[in-house]
Amino acid sequence: MGIEEKLAEIRSFCEAHADPVRVEKYSRYFVEGYDAFGLDQATQESQRDVWLAAWGQELGLEGFLALGDQLVATGTYEEATFAIWFAEAQSAHFGPATLDRVGRWLDDGLRNWAHVDTISAQVIGPHLIRGAVTLEDLKPWRDAASRWKRRAVPVSLIRVLKAGSDVDELLAFVEPMLHDPEKVVHQGLGWFLREVWKKQPEPVERLLLKVKNTCPRLIVQYATERMTPEHKERFRRTEKVIRPRRKKAQG
Repeated sequence: MGIEEKLAEIRSFCEAHADPVRVEKYSRYFVEGYDAFGLDQATQESQRDVWLAAWGQELGLEGFLALGDQLVATGTYEEATFAIWFAEAQSAHFGPATLDRVGRWLDDGLRNWAHVDTISAQVIGPHLIRGAVTLEDLKPWRDAASRWKRRAVPVSLIRVLKAGSDVDELLAFVEPMLHDPEKVVHQGLGWFLREVWKKQPEPVERLLLKVKNTCPRLIVQYATERMTPEHKERFRRTEKVIRPRRKKAQG
């Protein structure tokens, strides 16, 4: 059975277990859109294990990534979730080239916070921890055209942080991103900074004091969420940000 046949089998399974009521229930969590079948999580996980056992030897890393390319391209939530799970199952074979491959999913297919956070926590972060890829490999993602790819940087580093990596190195790595224009990136950065602050408050507070007058406020809001109201006051913007006036449209 080739990739196209496997893709058709996955689609048939999703259609057979579709639940429009569940789609409606969860769609409110996805402001960027939620194209889904509405599969129950346990049902999907159980079938994932069946396919991994049945197709593992035949497909291997390259085959599962090729299948993942097709699944991500469909734009449906559950099919992209299968793609991430299949990639995770091949983790022992990952390296920089594989990071580039799944990175293209973030360029062209994965377009919601749940998938980005899942692939960051279950695929990218663990490979940074075990040294299969490095921060140097991840550096181009900081300026990627895709906002989702940029969000994946700080979210992946949360796993790295929890594994005991050097806090100063991680903070230096994300500092160039602290003026990113996109809300979903602000949320990821603020989340990461909050997690660092819970472990080592002082370096995060030094960084926030440095950028508080210029970085997006949402980053500071997320980063200081666990602080007392009195403590948060230190990180309020104290200088007025002067933004250039927009030119009036002609015609």
